[in-house]
Amino acid sequence: MADFFTTPGGIAVIILAQVLAVVAFVMISLLFLVYGDRKIWAAVQMRRGPNMVGAYGLLQTVADALKYVVKEVVVPAGADKTVFMLAPMTSFVLAMVAWAVIPFNENWVLSDINVAILYVFAISSLEVYGVIMGGWASNSKYPFLGSLRSAAQMISYEVSIGLIIIGVILSTGSMNFGAIVAAQDTGYGFFGWYWLPHLPMVFLFFISALAETNRPPFDLPEAESELVAGYQVEYSSTPFLLFMAGEYIAIFLMCALTSLLFFGGWLSPIPGIPDGALWMVAKMGFFFFLFAMVKAITPRYRYDQLMRLGWKVFLPFSLFWVVFVAFAAKFDWFWGIYARWAVGS
Repeated sequence: MADFFTTPGGIAVIILAQVLAVVAFVMISLLFLVYGDRKIWAAVQMRRGPNMVGAYGLLQTVADALKYVVKEVVVPAGADKTVFMLAPMTSFVLAMVAWAVIPFNENWVLSDINVAILYVFAISSLEVYGVIMGGWASNSKYPFLGSLRSAAQMISYEVSIGLIIIGVILSTGSMNFGAIVAAQDTGYGFFGWYWLPHLPMVFLFFISALAETNRPPFDLPEAESELVAGYQVEYSSTPFLLFMAGEYIAIFLMCALTSLLFFGGWLSPIPGIPDGALWMVAKMGFFFFLFAMVKAITPRYRYDQLMRLGWKVFLPFSLFWVVFVAFAAKFDWFWGIYARWAVGS
């Protein structure tokens, strides 16, 4: 039996099992993310939130998903039916594919490639096409306006996210997530992670992630008060479920990136306590809590404010930070904390 797993067929079985494990983790997490999002929002507004289906309402998300699956799929008469159905599938599949390079522990990664950051950045750049396809194929002005907003918004904040990540790459000397986490393993626990030397960029990255994933207060592509749910207004049943699932999976991916880039990934915050995947999952859950709290307490921006923030504030500041980190790493400023590749950490 052991010899079978060294054959091409056995290797294919192992890869398939690993893929299914990652997909299962993401999809099961999705059920609790939606539940947690609704519960947190309800608590801020002093409401009960989901509490009827299952213990404490834990099965409410399952019930909602089943409702979407069994409902009739309605396609507008004037829509491009092929593109209309491909759009939500594109959003969902691209959001899932990005998880192939996300490590949960040392060597716990589906594909440990040296350019993992470029891979994630490329996939996240493609996710805008699902929204554009959905808005255009609906053959209605409101979805089309929502898709145009989304394209401009996501492209604008991807520039800032890219520049912020370049600062981390300069400090590490690698685009591999495992190497980035290893560079933060300095023996000082929480205070040895990248959040401290790159502190301003942590806030910019978090806010840019909100805009990149169309989360409040930057949910302009689906602003109900202006665009009647935006690019997904014509969608119902399973296609709408795929859009929503893709959005939450992308949010969870941003939580994972924040953990890996700035908060040590699977590393323990207290020296002496073992590292492990539980730390990674706990950090991702904490950052999703922050996403949910922002949604609950922050009013929506106007579109001109959103674009001005991205191009006139975040872009210049993140570009300045890249130059600063490059000089700090080159000349070993601040005891080498910006050049982990130089000091061997």
